[in-house]
Amino acid sequence: MNVLVISTVWVEPTSSAAGSRMLQLLTIFKEKGWNVTYASTAGTSQNAISLSDFDIETATIQLNDDSFNAFAKAYNPTIVLFDRFMAEEQFGWRIDEACPNALKILDTEDLHCLRKARAQAVKEERVFEPKDLISDIAKREIASIYRCDLTLMISTVEMDLLQTFFKVPASLLHYVPFLVSALESDFVPFKERAHFIALGNFIHPPNWDATLELKKHIWPHIRQQLPQAEMHIYGAYVPEKALQLHNPKEGFLIKGRAESAHQVIRNARVLLAPLRYGAGLKGKFIDAMQCGTPSVTTEIGAEGMSQHLDWPGSVNDDYDAFVKAAVSLYSNESKWQKAQENGVRIINTNFQKDAYASLLTDTLQDLIDNLIMHRAANFTGQMLQHHTMRSTLFMSKWIAEKNKKE
Repeated sequence: MNVLVISTVWVEPTSSAAGSRMLQLLTIFKEKGWNVTYASTAGTSQNAISLSDFDIETATIQLNDDSFNAFAKAYNPTIVLFDRFMAEEQFGWRIDEACPNALKILDTEDLHCLRKARAQAVKEERVFEPKDLISDIAKREIASIYRCDLTLMISTVEMDLLQTFFKVPASLLHYVPFLVSALESDFVPFKERAHFIALGNFIHPPNWDATLELKKHIWPHIRQQLPQAEMHIYGAYVPEKALQLHNPKEGFLIKGRAESAHQVIRNARVLLAPLRYGAGLKGKFIDAMQCGTPSVTTEIGAEGMSQHLDWPGSVNDDYDAFVKAAVSLYSNESKWQKAQENGVRIINTNFQKDAYASLLTDTLQDLIDNLIMHRAANFTGQMLQHHTMRSTLFMSKWIAEKNKKE
């Protein structure tokens, strides 16, 4: 079985939750004994892991270049995984040309149209409404889902949204959350921990927005009640505007990139994440629960994670309640301990690798065995593929010819 992953980035599990998610998928394929090649259009990245350490081949590919067709045909993939819909838009029609019998999978990471719609509502200082979902991004993303044989979804909330609002057939969707090992309660004790922590790649707009919310509206009120506590902000790719928020007198410290997220989270007492928009599942909470660190977040931050289990801390959209919960968790050991136990329960119930890995590979094998029937039932996908082949194909070929002449 040959698996070809096509992406516009390299894998950076220490920089983002998306990087961790991708590495989990690659590991599942390798543990199944499948050959895996990871192909990317990106340049070199100092934060990318060495995929060769995982016995994964890598390849650099070019946009709008016919050399990709020859590369794909020579590799002869059984499965092609597109990392986000943008990769499918660029290379999906080329896979259809070079490897028409390959099973095409899309990994959304999170539902981009949902994140963008929520961001727009926040920008306009109003409540998000379902009609906000109707956008050019949505049309592109949903079309990509239809053109693929299967789309991997990380959130049950987004699966429900696709089926109820966009009417995407359930047969085109497959739930694969973050996949981790079982937890035992072997954590740094309450009294040996100190300070609050926030974590998130600064390139990701929801994380930057949450940092500003902490700085302006939340941390001053926490600091007033806990004058010895500090707010430690960690994240990759720190911009100058973030460094300007650094203020030791206020106890608001921009720490920058953490080589090990678990190392810094395990020694903090409470994680704060006042996320006002976003989508998917938030990897920072998986890390926090794995480290036994309670958290305070918003409804959007917690979305899709606890699945009716008690949150390991508190969930509040109201900032007065947010501050009160943060101070209480930080100061009350018994409440903190209970929140920690809730986190262990969520990890061991909702995110176990053994429960989802084999289900994924079995589903892929079944689709491979019944690909003709599966595609016949997806006429909308065939129709969108037909028109994409006509539009994107000729535009890309024109660019390729133009590049050759230049």
